[in-house]
Amino acid sequence: MLQPYDERNKDILVNINGQLVHRDQAGISPFDSAVQNGDAVWEGLRLYNGRIFKLMEHLDRLRASALALAYPPIPSHQEIIQELRRTLQANGMTDGVHIRLTVSRGVKYTSGMDPRVNLGRPTLIILAEHKPPVYDRAGIRLVTSGIRRIPPDCLDQNIHSCNMLNSILAKIQANVAGVDDALMLDIHGFVAETNATHLFVVQDGLVMTSHTDACPEGITRATVLELCQAHGIPHWVGNISLSQVYRADEVFCTGTMGELVPVVEVDGRVIGEGKGGPVTARLSQLYQELTRTEGVQVV
Repeated sequence: MLQPYDERNKDILVNINGQLVHRDQAGISPFDSAVQNGDAVWEGLRLYNGRIFKLMEHLDRLRASALALAYPPIPSHQEIIQELRRTLQANGMTDGVHIRLTVSRGVKYTSGMDPRVNLGRPTLIILAEHKPPVYDRAGIRLVTSGIRRIPPDCLDQNIHSCNMLNSILAKIQANVAGVDDALMLDIHGFVAETNATHLFVVQDGLVMTSHTDACPEGITRATVLELCQAHGIPHWVGNISLSQVYRADEVFCTGTMGELVPVVEVDGRVIGEGKGGPVTARLSQLYQELTRTEGVQVV
């Protein structure tokens, strides 16, 4: 799964600390913490018909991650929403848009790891692109990576940081294997997530997903669990083994960038009937109904 280039993004304007600049002229300081140490947090947002779905939940998670890393005060929700509006309006964007929202610890007065050399002002970057859901709706193929997800006693994965080398290494393995993405396990051998999305397993009508000890608390993941609760779909959160994935009736992935997508193969094993199943289809429909009606109006 390689994301295609969209010609509409050729001349987009990027927002860096309130300044709107052409993508080819945008830049941050080589002294910025994001460049120096990967010291930044981020959120992926999606725009539907002028509304950003689950915007406040994303901003809450952004702030929680920044607090966990002892960042200087970051812009308020309302200040960030104002800059989101300016960015989308400047680019004439109203629908089918994915937004990468990044906050770093900010610029240092000299290179180094110590946060005390930071100047005390965060860097806010808003990158909005024309980008429909990135996965093939017919389904994707996974391979289990030898790279394990990081446990919370090493780096809490609920800090939604830009340090993504763990996932990138797994993605490289998936690329070499010729599949779409990598399935990642925790250090105990249970399913954590893929290199880019959360994973759900369906067996005998029961929708199951992993706990978030070794993966972020996904917004789309939480939405799917809420839909299960609201519509009487049996669901469960806990440890899932690889063998449970292999013998599942259905498997699907969730994420803001790709929404809900069936998994049709894992490690060469066909999942279910090799196509999206009825539970996945129902949850996808319910999710799409939500995105058509809910969200914060920004344009």
